[in-house]
Amino acid sequence: MSHREIHSFNTLYTRYYRKAFLFTKSFVHDESVAEDIVSDALIKLWESLKEKETDYTDALLLTILKNKSLDHLKHEAIKAEAIHSMSNMSQRELEIRISTLQACDPEEIFSEEVKKIIADTLATLPEQTRHIFIMSRFQNRSNKEIAAQLGISVKGVEYHITKALKPLRLRLKDYLPVLSFLLLIE
Repeated sequence: MSHREIHSFNTLYTRYYRKAFLFTKSFVHDESVAEDIVSDALIKLWESLKEKETDYTDALLLTILKNKSLDHLKHEAIKAEAIHSMSNMSQRELEIRISTLQACDPEEIFSEEVKKIIADTLATLPEQTRHIFIMSRFQNRSNKEIAAQLGISVKGVEYHITKALKPLRLRLKDYLPVLSFLLLIE
C-alpha cells in the first residue's frame, strides 16, 4: 500500500486489522493483549506511512507486530521466571518444614535429658526470673496475668522471660523442636 492509497486510518485499520490480530494472537495467546499490540502497531504504521511512502507496507506492519509481540513475550518470560523462582523457594521452605516436623520426636522433646538441661539451666537463673518463666511456659499464664499476680509491669514480665530464654536457647540449640514448642515468645 503506497502513501497515496492510504486515505485514512480507518482504511488502514479495515484492511489490516484482522490478519494482524490473528498473527499476533497466535504468538501472545491473549486476545486483549493481541488487540492492544495490533492497535499500537497500526497507529505506528499509519504515522510511518504519513511521513514516508513505501511499497512494503505488509513487511513494515509485520516487523512492527513482531517486535511488539517479542517485547510482550520477553516481559512474560521474566515474570514467569520470577514466579517460578518464588515457587521454588516456597517449595524448598515447605520441604524444610516437613522434614523438620518429621524429625521432631516427642519422646526426645520430653526426654529426661532435655528435662535435666531445662531444670539445670533454670536453677542458674535469679529466683524471680525462674518463677516468671515457669508461670509463663509451664503454667500457661499470660504475661498480663503474671504481671497482675506479681505486681510488676507486662514489660517487666517480658524482660524476665527474655532473660530466661537466652541461656535456654544456648543449652538447647541441638533440640530445635524443643525451642519451638516450649520456648516461644508470646
